[in-house]
Amino acid sequence: MDAEPTPRKELSSAELGAVAHLYRGEVYRSTIWRTRLDTTTNWAVVTLGVALSISYAAPDASPLPLVLVGVLIIFFLALEARRYRYFNVWRARARWMEVHFYAPMLAEGDLHMEEGWQRTLAEDYLRPRYHVPFMVALGRRVRRNYLWILLIQALAYLGKIAVHPTPVASLDEALTRADAGPIPGEIMLLMGGLYIAAGIAVALWSKHDDRRRNRRRGRAKSDSMG
Repeated sequence: MDAEPTPRKELSSAELGAVAHLYRGEVYRSTIWRTRLDTTTNWAVVTLGVALSISYAAPDASPLPLVLVGVLIIFFLALEARRYRYFNVWRARARWMEVHFYAPMLAEGDLHMEEGWQRTLAEDYLRPRYHVPFMVALGRRVRRNYLWILLIQALAYLGKIAVHPTPVASLDEALTRADAGPIPGEIMLLMGGLYIAAGIAVALWSKHDDRRRNRRRGRAKSDSMG
């Protein structure tokens, strides 16, 4: 049987330099993927702006573009959540080295390698994996950016029905304006309410899951990452 590896007590100067370069590489990769997150958010904002321009361009313009743009927003959100999972890998590794390598070295001059943080980092390189599930990533992006985009979309849609081109005089008139072809206005408004409620629910659920993960990480500082 293979003998257990001898626990590391310290790093040589060459190894310290290698870790420093490794940290720089992880920061660079996290920066690149952070830029990609901003790109998909910008796409969602631009498409919503186009839908707003079309719907409010003329008195008889339909509010339907504000509904259809929701499909693109969901697509961009899903794409951004996927990108966030990649970004989170590089960010978590960089943060891990900041907490367990740089901070102890600067504060105490002791890397505390007996805690095993270096084995957790090595395992993440040997067997790379996502650190957060897709739904958690989705909820985080909703909380950071997309909840505001969804609310602006909903307010623009309701505003188009309520005041453009003239204020509605009754609920029946508002429901008539909300009609989309064969789909009654009541159904359109109900679907819109479910659309916004789903976004809020995912955001709240991911926040609760993040708190649970943070509590678990606090109990096992050298065994978890991400």
